[in-house]
Amino acid sequence: MQDNFSSPFRQSEPTDGAAVVPEGTRVYAVGDIHGRLDLLTDLHGQIKGDARASKSARNVVVYLGDYVDRELQSREVIDCLLEAPLFGFVHVYLKGNHEDAMLKFLEDADIGPSWLAYGGDATLYSYGVSVPRPPLTPEKLAAMQVEFAEKISGRHLDFLRGLRSFHEEGDYYFAHAGVRPGRSLHEQTEEDLLWIRDAFLFSAEDFGKVVVHGHTITPKPEFLPNRIGIDTGAYASGQLTALVLEGSERRVLQTG
Repeated sequence: MQDNFSSPFRQSEPTDGAAVVPEGTRVYAVGDIHGRLDLLTDLHGQIKGDARASKSARNVVVYLGDYVDRELQSREVIDCLLEAPLFGFVHVYLKGNHEDAMLKFLEDADIGPSWLAYGGDATLYSYGVSVPRPPLTPEKLAAMQVEFAEKISGRHLDFLRGLRSFHEEGDYYFAHAGVRPGRSLHEQTEEDLLWIRDAFLFSAEDFGKVVVHGHTITPKPEFLPNRIGIDTGAYASGQLTALVLEGSERRVLQTG
């Protein structure tokens, strides 16, 4: 699980493009949150204010995944998404690679060390799970897995297991990490949608739709002809980004 990649691509400012969302729809795509409830609350406030000025009949918010890990309010972020959703919005929750790892740990304790190394310890702390000191023996990992399974609620598990791997709105395709070049959008695997990196980032291929993604940190949102990246490293930078799409218009809302 490698998450500290910073894209070498040039950054470009949001401009109107040929891609459009359906008429009467405004879409807000939210980047990687990583346990920053404070930033999510701030951005939700901005989205609500922005939507009040909208004449759109349909407002959609698409969360691109990675709600957990890195920072200490992973459980609280999921609580917020479940208990304080944006009123009057269509909500789409995508799965990130960190949710994937979190669920896999509940099935296979052996992945514990790699998950902990990339921020899983913060998630466990948020659920009140004791994280043992190294060395992480099989016995310690198994005990940690059992404690986590006891402390995570069924509602949270249902949320995590129900996360989608992609979403489409008009000429846009939303996925956490990106898509595999050379495959049509309907042939993509969940593994690639959650984990892909270089093969996608370095591709100039026309994917059929503009891919909106997180997963790869850039100093500011990255607008390219075939993709838009909006992971601005919120857990470290304090900047959580939402891409706003309406008609052919593209703009951003951002914390920090």
